[in-house]
Amino acid sequence: MLLIRQAKGHPLAGQWSIPWGVVDNGESPEDAALRETYEESSIKAEIEGLLGIQNLPEVGWLGVVFLCHHVEGEPVADGTETDNAGYFSLDEMDLLNEPIEPWCEWLVRRVLRGKYTVIHCEPNNPYHPRRAFL
Repeated sequence: MLLIRQAKGHPLAGQWSIPWGVVDNGESPEDAALRETYEESSIKAEIEGLLGIQNLPEVGWLGVVFLCHHVEGEPVADGTETDNAGYFSLDEMDLLNEPIEPWCEWLVRRVLRGKYTVIHCEPNNPYHPRRAFL
């Protein structure tokens, strides 16, 4: 699983997490997920499907979580938001002597253990080319 470590000055500084960020004005959540993944780790990914939605601690914030697969690139931190990036197995996570953001750790461990369901994109929806996960 791809993890990035949040750089100094970030609210999660020093913690490992999945790539994440805010959807820009006029951007879809899917495009934001792929953009943030690339910006924070230099990894080009492709969305396989929707994993789920999480109400976040910030009032009014909602996390939309996608399962992606690697297309190209090697994990490299951006040096601004992130100071490290890499792929981790369950065993490697167990050996990590640095904090992992608790929700991200819970999510990653579930996925790596196969305890998830993916909702794949439905290409024949009436709002095409807007994506629908049904």
